[in-house]
Amino acid sequence: MNYQEILELLEKDARLTPRDLSEILMEDEAEVRKAISEMEQDKIICGYHTVINYNKALRNEKIMAFIEVGVRPMKDKGYDYTANLIAGYPEVNSMYLITGDNDFICLVEGKTMFEVCQFVSDKIACIEDVHSTKTLFVLKQYKQSGVLTGAGKRDLKEDRLVVSY
Repeated sequence: MNYQEILELLEKDARLTPRDLSEILMEDEAEVRKAISEMEQDKIICGYHTVINYNKALRNEKIMAFIEVGVRPMKDKGYDYTANLIAGYPEVNSMYLITGDNDFICLVEGKTMFEVCQFVSDKIACIEDVHSTKTLFVLKQYKQSGVLTGAGKRDLKEDRLVVSY
């Protein structure tokens, strides 16, 4: 059983059933179910998600911002202690340890820009080892999880100049 193939297929389309996967992979359906169950238990598969184009749906009802966070790692705890504090807030959709000028980048969601700003100032900035934050608001989404959302999408063939000799 090739677990990697299952993961790649589910990542592209989480709606695939074990039966669909077994047909695509030419494997026994029971074996595919068992493999998926094992990967869920081992937290390799952590959830199933739908990609939503928020430019079209729920317009102005959801604000997203990337928050860069600079920290001083705590002795004997490193970055993980602070990361777990920040990631524990429901407003934080995703969080990564990064290279560059700051240590973390978080995707935060709220109903208004003010709500996001208040979350940053009242929750993240108050954590003892946080020394800086930088908020970058999402104005328009073009692609999410490898899927083009259509904002600003054009037929590139129409943009090409006709060349003749």
